[in-house]
Amino acid sequence: MEESMKKICLFGFLLVLVIAGLGEVNGAHECGRKNPDMEAFKLAPCASAAQDENASVTSSCCAAVKKLGQNPKCLCAVMLSNTAKSSGVNPEVAMTIPKRCNIVDRPVGYQCGAYTLP
Repeated sequence: MEESMKKICLFGFLLVLVIAGLGEVNGAHECGRKNPDMEAFKLAPCASAAQDENASVTSSCCAAVKKLGQNPKCLCAVMLSNTAKSSGVNPEVAMTIPKRCNIVDRPVGYQCGAYTLP
């Protein structure tokens, strides 16, 4: 009896994991299988540059933006993510970072929500 109860509990636990992970498995996020809120942490070096357009952008910020910018949808989702918002990121200022980093192959004119990448 105790052994069958353990199996039922294990099965229930596995079922919950499968159901919880269904959205992630499809890769439905703009960043593939990665959550834009988690990807936003990679832009931590850009914190001051994303709040003040007169703040200098660091090389580590530019490197992170360049990497995420290879997928404009992902970069957009990250800059508009809940993590970015709760960190005080100004989306209008954040959209200027690729240009301020002089990233040549940035997605100029890419529409990101209500904002356009310059």
